[in-house]
Amino acid sequence: MGSTEKLNVIGIDHPAIAADDVEFLSAWYCEFLGYEKWFKHPKPVWMLKAPDGTLLEVMPKDDTLRQTRTTWTPGWSHLAIRVADMEQAVAFLDRKGIRWESEIIEAIGGGKVRTALDGEGNMIQILERGPI
Repeated sequence: MGSTEKLNVIGIDHPAIAADDVEFLSAWYCEFLGYEKWFKHPKPVWMLKAPDGTLLEVMPKDDTLRQTRTTWTPGWSHLAIRVADMEQAVAFLDRKGIRWESEIIEAIGGGKVRTALDGEGNMIQILERGPI
């Protein structure tokens, strides 16, 4: 570990979610969270693009049974979506009928966060945070 050479990481390109129904869940992320369908692979896999250019992959699941998860279950836990205005985001998502799993609480590292479930029951968070 004595080397000063570093990998030239820029950031995260995309998380991926294995869906029961790729078309349904892709449409849910577009309708509820403002993603747009950017690229479709015939598998079928959708690459969705957020307004800031970050990507989300929605791919078909395999036959593994869905496990019950909490925020603290080992492994990748949730997808946190940053918003500019928490109150506006909550009001919008309430009108859409989102299923909330928590109230608004203080986010680790500052800001406000609220946990919800996406259209297939995967944990997401809506997060408002100032400049980092």
